[in-house]
Amino acid sequence: MPKTLLIENGMIVTMDAGRRVFDKGYVLVSDGRIAAIGEGAPQAAEGAERIDAAGMVVMPGLIDTHAHAGHMLTKGLGSNSEDWMTVTGRIYAQATDPEFWAAEAALSAAERIRCGTTTAALLFGGGPDIMRTEAPEAAEAHLGAIADMGVREVLAVGPNRPSMKSAYRRYESGSCRDVAVLPEAQLDVSAALIDAWTDRSDRVRLAVSLPVFNAEELKDTDVLALSRKARQLAAEKGVLLVQDGHRDGSIAANDEKLGLFDHRSLLAHCIDLTDGDRAVLKRTGAKVAHNPSALMSVFGRCPAPELRAEGITVSLGTDAAAPDRSFDMFRNMFQAHRYHARHFRDDAVLPPIDLLEMATIEGARALCMESEIGSLETGKRADILLVDMRQPHLWPPVDPVQRLARFANGADVDTTIVGGRVLMRARRLVGQDEAAILDRAERAFRLAMQRAGLA
Repeated sequence: MPKTLLIENGMIVTMDAGRRVFDKGYVLVSDGRIAAIGEGAPQAAEGAERIDAAGMVVMPGLIDTHAHAGHMLTKGLGSNSEDWMTVTGRIYAQATDPEFWAAEAALSAAERIRCGTTTAALLFGGGPDIMRTEAPEAAEAHLGAIADMGVREVLAVGPNRPSMKSAYRRYESGSCRDVAVLPEAQLDVSAALIDAWTDRSDRVRLAVSLPVFNAEELKDTDVLALSRKARQLAAEKGVLLVQDGHRDGSIAANDEKLGLFDHRSLLAHCIDLTDGDRAVLKRTGAKVAHNPSALMSVFGRCPAPELRAEGITVSLGTDAAAPDRSFDMFRNMFQAHRYHARHFRDDAVLPPIDLLEMATIEGARALCMESEIGSLETGKRADILLVDMRQPHLWPPVDPVQRLARFANGADVDTTIVGGRVLMRARRLVGQDEAAILDRAERAFRLAMQRAGLA
């Protein structure tokens, strides 16, 4: 990676506090951070690698605040969503090994790079009950592949529900055996993973995940004990507490029973919220990951515009990448607008700048990383996209924010840069063999399908 990189002649959409846009400007990157940014031509930058961004928008990398590891290799399985969840659960629990998780991670990172998602927060498993944290090897394989690909990631690791009597199949030296999965042991493994990856990579962070328990489940002493342990672990390690699937009073119930939330809490979906739920979000500073393309958004509605009006941080997530969606955050910006405009019968709801905020700086705020990423500002990490705007569906050349939020898609990203490292240039991955990534993922997929009896 060159120490100095100069991006020039582009239209700069900064997403800084003033939401400044430079019609023709530059970004100077030094040692992985933005050293200077401005209108017109830069001062001399001798020895810098130069990227001519003429005809392009230069913008912050997109931030996906809720997705799942593993899902890249379960697309198209099952005849409907319920069938897909059953099949996916069988694959994750009975048919995977560390190579599956490494191959899937590389494939996931490749898609993110190609569609401009420079940072993503993922749960390590499917839903709340198939977290692959019975041992560290699978997560280590995933994180190693992510670090090699160069994207930024927050991986949430944690326990299954205490009520789940799970057994995962472990493959070793040509044989396999079933291993009982205990939530308390999963928390121990999660703690060890957090320690092992602290300071190992500036692109990889871990978080603690915890299943969402409703008011009835919170009467169970095992549930209460597990929740307290997860909350304590997140606090001790100074990491996010992530939950997948809040709805209809669950936030208020967990706050009343456990005092579970603070500004480092990231709560996904948040559909059909009660007034009590919304009051807890506002009082505690907990953040929301809104997933307009997710199945939960079919069954209920996240009041994202209303929450934003109340000062609550609302970010965008893809819930990617299965059974029927992708990591394309441009697609999710468009879908978020249509989702809420239809609800209010008002297409002025969530204007383009709001959508771009949710996908960049608000995403960074949801991950407690707003001082590092989410906007193009001097001193921040150089997570940057170049979007090719000279295309029929992005023409004529007016209002770049509207064109990005309404008309662009992931295939319009020409260049993806993370921490000053160019990961894609002119739609080609840099330093990675995309064909080899695809072939590796196919081998892992076919082996998992065979093991699961689905071949």
